[in-house]
Amino acid sequence: MNSDRFSQSDNFDPFRPAWWLRNAHAQTAWRRLFGDGRLLPYRRERVETPDGDFVDLDWLRSDEEAERRPLALILHGLEGCSRAKYVVGLMKELSRRGWDGVAMNFRSCSGELNRLPRFYHSGETEDLDIVVSRLVGRFPGRPIAIVGYSLGGNVLLKWLGERGGKIPDAVRGAATVSVPFDLEAAAERIDRGVHRIYGRVFLSTLKPKVIAKAMIMPGLIDREEVARIRTFAEFDDRVTAPIHGFASGRDYWRRTSSGPFLPEIRRPTLLINACDDPFLPETSLPIKAVAQSRWLEADFPKRGGHVGFVEGSWPGSASYWIDRRVMAFLDSIRFRD
Repeated sequence: MNSDRFSQSDNFDPFRPAWWLRNAHAQTAWRRLFGDGRLLPYRRERVETPDGDFVDLDWLRSDEEAERRPLALILHGLEGCSRAKYVVGLMKELSRRGWDGVAMNFRSCSGELNRLPRFYHSGETEDLDIVVSRLVGRFPGRPIAIVGYSLGGNVLLKWLGERGGKIPDAVRGAATVSVPFDLEAAAERIDRGVHRIYGRVFLSTLKPKVIAKAMIMPGLIDREEVARIRTFAEFDDRVTAPIHGFASGRDYWRRTSSGPFLPEIRRPTLLINACDDPFLPETSLPIKAVAQSRWLEADFPKRGGHVGFVEGSWPGSASYWIDRRVMAFLDSIRFRD
């Protein structure tokens, strides 16, 4: 596979990893551990869903009267939320560049368990559709862009592909970062060798959340079985799949991976993934789909880790290339028809 031709954009500086963070795992861990996590003055809005549940939106708006400002909707990754450091970083860039931002917290991720037995997952696009329709209806004519990270990026790309040319005109385009385009390949990778540490981190919050819901919803799932789960694949097979109506973990991965939906996308969409992403083998990058679509633009640097992309001469001067790269793309599509 030749991913070098997609390693940088013609109109944006290529990613140059910090010399002190050249390892993929170091790039992945840095922002999570040391990034700017200061709280932003969010305003929360609860969206009631037609099935009797809810999702919470967190808004960062510098001027309540500036209804013509472009708006970016941000989707976080697995077990993330609006307070994730990569979300906060992009929110700050949006504010500096004259955009408003709103982060969608997936069900159960806003600090409160959702009401129904189901949670969220990599292919659940109905809630995104509800939120986008709400934003478009509230702000007619206002330019909207959508940004998704990791799992949130997979949800976004799948939604874009499902809707195809029926995306609302107000949605000018999208950008994604560190998407697991092939969920089966990602699950297999995360359960092997040193990568298993990432699965354990996710399971440390996923399992207690499921057990907590099972305690108030008897019969939902066997709590003792959940407690015995040791791998990410086991969790998807024994929890994610049965709760959300899939036959197995493999059925879930194959039906919800965003890769097969890429050819149907009909909005300008930027895909950013590092070739050394510890969550996804380089062979799973959608090189062919990008080459065959006029709607897709790819930036696949050789390094960067998973939602990392840290630059800077020294730790004290660390900066995040993805914030600037995404922002430059959003500005480029802001006035497109």
